[in-house]
Amino acid sequence: MKLVPARASLVLAVLLLAAFGCRAQSNPLPPDKAFRFSVRALNPQTVEARFTIADGYYLYRDKVRFVVEPAAAALVAPELPPGKVKHDDFFGAVETYRGNLTVNLDLKGTLAGQQVTVQAESQGCADVGICYPPNIQRVTLSLPAATAVPSGAGEPARKSWFN
Repeated sequence: MKLVPARASLVLAVLLLAAFGCRAQSNPLPPDKAFRFSVRALNPQTVEARFTIADGYYLYRDKVRFVVEPAAAALVAPELPPGKVKHDDFFGAVETYRGNLTVNLDLKGTLAGQQVTVQAESQGCADVGICYPPNIQRVTLSLPAATAVPSGAGEPARKSWFN
């Protein structure tokens, strides 16, 4: 009769897992926490857009889009990195992102010091079976001043001890 405590432990473990699963489904992260969006300027013509995706969540590659405002600032169509293929019960084989997604966005018609707003539209799901409607997030930032010419540029190269 030593199997009874082992069975009781197994039943308790299954109940705890079921309770945790129900709790995870009833308290999903809000989309802005599940898919944190940030932007940083690399130079006056390039910004880096980044999604930090929470554990247990994923974004659909074909549902990620970017727009830049003001209208005078044009966005070159970004090249999204390949995602990991996943079988989705509704969409079939789809590419998804987990962890981090970083995309460099090339801008045209922008000036150093100008303020731009980067808008990202995305859609994703949680592994527990909850999917979010399309989500729009915006970040406004000032573009940095153009890179200054390093001192010494245009001067003849000086000999060093090693050449």
